[in-house]
Amino acid sequence: MKNSVFSQKIYSFLLAAYRWYLVTPERSLHEAYDAALKIKEIEDKHFNGNKIDIDSAMYSNSVMDYFESDLKKLLKIARMRLTEFRASRWFLNEDNQKAAQKTGIEYLSPSLVLEKLNFIDHVISKYTTISDQITSKALVVKPPNLPVNSVISDDKSLLVNTPTLPPKIPTQDSDKKPKFKRKVDTTGILPRSILSTITRLQVELDPNSEQEVIQSFRQTQRRTIISIRFILLLIIIPLLTHQIAKAFVVGPIVERFRSTEQIQIFLNSEMEEEALAELQRYEERLKFENLIKAPAFSSEKMEIELTKRATELAEEFRHESSNAIKNVFADIFSVIAFIWLLVVSKSSIAVLKDFFDQIVYGLSDSAKAFIIILFTDIFVGFHSPHGWEVVLEGVSRHWGLPANRDFIFLFIATFPVILDTIFKYWIFRYLNRISPSAVATYRNMNE
Repeated sequence: MKNSVFSQKIYSFLLAAYRWYLVTPERSLHEAYDAALKIKEIEDKHFNGNKIDIDSAMYSNSVMDYFESDLKKLLKIARMRLTEFRASRWFLNEDNQKAAQKTGIEYLSPSLVLEKLNFIDHVISKYTTISDQITSKALVVKPPNLPVNSVISDDKSLLVNTPTLPPKIPTQDSDKKPKFKRKVDTTGILPRSILSTITRLQVELDPNSEQEVIQSFRQTQRRTIISIRFILLLIIIPLLTHQIAKAFVVGPIVERFRSTEQIQIFLNSEMEEEALAELQRYEERLKFENLIKAPAFSSEKMEIELTKRATELAEEFRHESSNAIKNVFADIFSVIAFIWLLVVSKSSIAVLKDFFDQIVYGLSDSAKAFIIILFTDIFVGFHSPHGWEVVLEGVSRHWGLPANRDFIFLFIATFPVILDTIFKYWIFRYLNRISPSAVATYRNMNE
């Protein structure tokens, strides 16, 4: 009986695997078609039905990085699934098709297959000639026996009939500089304030300025939404991972190994000293109440109360020790989730960096100086060692480790100094070039 049931399971598994093999061409074609539909949706929604041009001036650099990441992923899926479709079609013969019909598999009609293939080729063919440009953003390959001018003109001919949205408003961040130059590297003959004033007048006199303002607002709004959402994910996902891992993965395992009574109650000597001090205070309180109350406690009753309290303290510190062990492994899961989120969200990181650049460099000089002084005084100021001591003791207690005073003092003597050096280098290297007036305001406020 058992052999027959096992044989039926093996037969069902082999039949399911064979059915999966038979539908491989249709499945691959469907996934490639779905990827092409997503690319077409991005083109229609954000580029007026035209191809996704990574050098377009319609959006900021960070937004185009976001579109580029999605485009590369979708093109990779479409091309891989087309290759899988061709290979699986080559291996399938008439006998396989007859077997598929017997198992109830119905293939798409040839006309529908051709229609999907034509649509996929129409979408991805626009990006086959710029694959190098997608990966490097600036590489132009010169074909043999052709001058460079012809290559550039041919590449521009692809965009002759491409309607574009109104360009974004020129700001200090984009004073007609190349995309690969950052703000900290831009220099000019005239002061930036004069150039920005001229640019602002040009924008105000432009008849299309209203559309440009709307387009710029939409770009800023989209960047803000992506940045805030990514910040919330960076906070919520590690916290949720910590709680879920602690409650459902690490917690049951630790409780199982620490369920016996012979297990060690205290993880370190500090916990033991704290428990003994608590028990001693409770004993002194009982003696005090015994002295002020008319019916005095007997020695037996006081011993029973002390034993009860000692049992409660042992249970509390056993739970605290188990919780500390759980925190160690749950924090490891949280760090893994945080790193994974950073790895899979490169486009969001680029948008977030642009978002913070706009906020930081858009502040006034006094606001920049105020924030710098606030952060330096908190982390590397005169009173910062006490804060670092509290933080390190809290981390030690969170992991159930004894607070090593020598390590804490060594950390306080070195890390704030390194942090202060980094602050000063950033002020000297970057802020002094971007906003010298902010540095002057910082020095006056600091003095």
